[in-house]
Order: sequence, then C-alpha cells, then structure tokens
Amino acid sequence: MDNSEQDTGDCRRPGRTVAIVGRPNVGKSAVFNRIAGKRIAIVHNESGVTRDRLSREIASPSGPFTLIYTGGIMNIDRETIHDRIDSGIRMQAEAALAGASAAILVTDIISGATPLDEEAASVLRKSGIKVFVAANKADTPEKDQAAADFSRWGFPVYPVSALHGRGFEDLMDAVMKTLPPPEQTGEQEEEPPLCVAIVGRPNAGKSSFINKLLRTERVIVSDTPGTTRDSIDIPFAVDGRRYVLIDTAGARREARVDTAVERYSRYRMQESVLRADICVLMLDAERGAGLLDKQLAGEITEQGKGCVVAVNKWDLSTVKQREYIDKLRREIPFMSYCPVVFISAKTGFNIKSLIGAVDHVAVQSRSALPTAVLNRVISEACEQSPPPSKNGRRLRIYYAVQVGRNPIGIRIFVNDPLRAPENYKAYLIGKIREKFGLEGVVVYLQFRARPQAAGANRPQTGSAEKRNK
Repeated sequence: MDNSEQDTGDCRRPGRTVAIVGRPNVGKSAVFNRIAGKRIAIVHNESGVTRDRLSREIASPSGPFTLIYTGGIMNIDRETIHDRIDSGIRMQAEAALAGASAAILVTDIISGATPLDEEAASVLRKSGIKVFVAANKADTPEKDQAAADFSRWGFPVYPVSALHGRGFEDLMDAVMKTLPPPEQTGEQEEEPPLCVAIVGRPNAGKSSFINKLLRTERVIVSDTPGTTRDSIDIPFAVDGRRYVLIDTAGARREARVDTAVERYSRYRMQESVLRADICVLMLDAERGAGLLDKQLAGEITEQGKGCVVAVNKWDLSTVKQREYIDKLRREIPFMSYCPVVFISAKTGFNIKSLIGAVDHVAVQSRSALPTAVLNRVISEACEQSPPPSKNGRRLRIYYAVQVGRNPIGIRIFVNDPLRAPENYKAYLIGKIREKFGLEGVVVYLQFRARPQAAGANRPQTGSAEKRNK
C-alpha cells in the first residue's frame, strides 16, 4: 500500500473515510503517522496531547481515502464528564465516527483490554460501522498471541507495531476492502483547494473563528490557553470555491516554549505556514500587537506567504478602525502592505469579508507582471530617484523580469549586485506595488549581474551614461 500524503489538503471523499479511535496512550498518533507515511500527529507520552481531530487524504492503489485521527476518549459516560476539553474530545470523536465508513480501534497489546477499551468498543459497536482492532506495540512476533485478548468484542484483530511498522499491510488491506469504490473523476481537473493557515497567539480566537465560519463546533474552544495542540486541517467550500483551513496551535514566545509538546506544536505551526497558500494573522483587539505577534508576522514574511491581518474581538473594542490601523502600521511596519479586516468570531461580524480578503490576496499572489510595464515602472522610479553610488561608482539597472509567484519574485539585472542597498530595494518594491497593487503579497527582488552576451544590445534603465570598460 502506498501511504504517501497528498498536499492538496484533506477534502474528504464521501464514503471513503477511516477513523482512528481509542483511549489515551495506546499509540493512536503513531498509528496515524504510520498509515499516513509521514509524521503529522504529535507523538508524546503525555495523556490528552491530541484534542481535536486531524485528517489527511491518503493515496493508495485502491484509491484515495480520508484518514481521521481523534482525541483519546477520556470517559465514555457523559454524566462524569466535567471538564469542557474532555467533553470536546468526546464530541470530536463522535463527529469523526458519524462520517466514517470504517474505524480502527487502537489498543495496547501489552496492557491488554481495559475497562475504557471495553467502553470504546461498545460505542463503536453501536455506531454500525465496520471496526478493526489494531493491537499496537506488538514489536516482536512473540507478542502477537496476546492479541487474542481483544477478540471477545467480535471485531477482527490485527497485531501491529507503529514503532516498527509491523502488521500494517494486512490491517490496511482488510480496511480498504470495506470501503466503497472511489468516485470516478472527469477529464477536467478540479481546481485545488486554497490552503489557509490561521496563525496567532493563544486565545486570540482562531478556533472560535473557524467554528463560526463553519457554523459547527468543528474544533474545541476553551478559555484554557493551548487547547489546540496540533495543526488541524478543515475542508469547506463557499460558493463552489474549495478551501482547507489550518487551525494552528496558539504559538507562545520561543523563550517560553518549555515542554516537548509545546516545542513540537510550534514546529507544526511553522510547517503549516510553509504549507499554506495564504496566512491569516489573527490579533486580539483588546491586547493589540505584541512581541509574539511581530514574531509570527516575521515568520509569515520570511516564508514568503500572502497574509491578511484579522483583528478579532472587535465587538469589545472602543478604538476607531483608522486609529487602530495607524497604530498597527507603526508596530509592524514591514507588513503595512497587508489588508486589515476587523472581525468578531463571537458575533460573526465581518467573517465573510475576511474570506473575501483572503480570496483577493490569493488572486494578487498569482499576478503575472507584463515585462514591458514592469521595466517602465522601474525606469520611471530610477528617474525620480537615481540608483545610489558606492565608492564613486553608481548602481546601473538594465532590465527586469518576473521569476516567481506567491511570493512575487522579480530578477533585476545590474552592473554590480553588491551596490544595491536594502533601502533602495524597498523603494523599488514600493513603486512596483503602486503600479500593480499586490496587496497582502510578499515581493522580493533578486539583483543579478547582467550576462554579457544576453545584455549587450539591451537598453539601460535609469542613467543614460555609457559604461566605461
């Protein structure tokens, strides 16, 4: 079986969904990662690390399917659930089962069947879906015989080792046989979904925003900071346009990341930014932009991602929007090109406007700049403010071409790249933005020495002086 992960998000295929469930600390994260063929879920011996449900679309010879990984079922009896997070984990597990065609119940072959395993099996039996038991931690063939302890539930049992990869071929062959045939795709390829990462400090309202947008409790919301530990992929569609939202873990300042789980959560957040097409930097209107928000903004910019700034909890603010934007531009000046949308995840204010801004930035990020117009803009910029000199020798700009999209990359051929200071690069980027817009999109310039043969007969941009050789 080919367990390669598709990078197009997790747009679920109806009827071809497999849920991984079980009590905490039986190795569900490791099983998920082993089937997905990539380290996606956080693997840690701390109970309750996974709280929301993760999903990925997996490619296999039998056709693609969606793999869902749920938080550990802490307590099956609803009457004994007091903590809102534990209740949310149970809710997420039930939601995953409701849309699944098959379930893999992960157990620990070393500890054997526990009362909580028994309750989980009972819940699965009532769901009516096909269930397979993955008796995990069977690291050697000698441990396989202990898997018989789980056969009492009437489900097929497969001893596996997520650590060593034992037993997964037989398990997944059996699972795949229970799934309906994959849908036949037409000749015209469907446009891939737009991948949008929601990034921000803890309790900025990222999960609340997603739940309001989707009109469902898709992710767990709690007043406890750090409820979201991992990055969650959530597919949805608006007016036929497909998206994958990535709800990232609330990042803390690097100096305060003091546990292995937090360090890996931050790594997953960074990976989500890298994987995204567009990022939404969510700020708390009451707190404003702090040092952590500036760090996150810098990370988005360094990765070259288009960005929309969402100011959440605006229903609680007494500041005027113009006043807030002016202050924000001073605090994070390097992101002054990004659109700012004021929202309230609680009331739903401006939620659709934020999606519209994301679409606008996505279009801008794919802009193709006509070479002739681009060179004319740069030529006029050089006439208004001539290129600087260094040690008595002036920077000469010859011509420019676009070399990349999302971010917008522009290669400028010059006489000596070392004579191009950063402030002049910023000046040229500003002029390019004036002409082409490119709102919310990172623009970078590559200064290169002009190839002698290719540039011999090209007109120079800027100064009309002839180069003395």
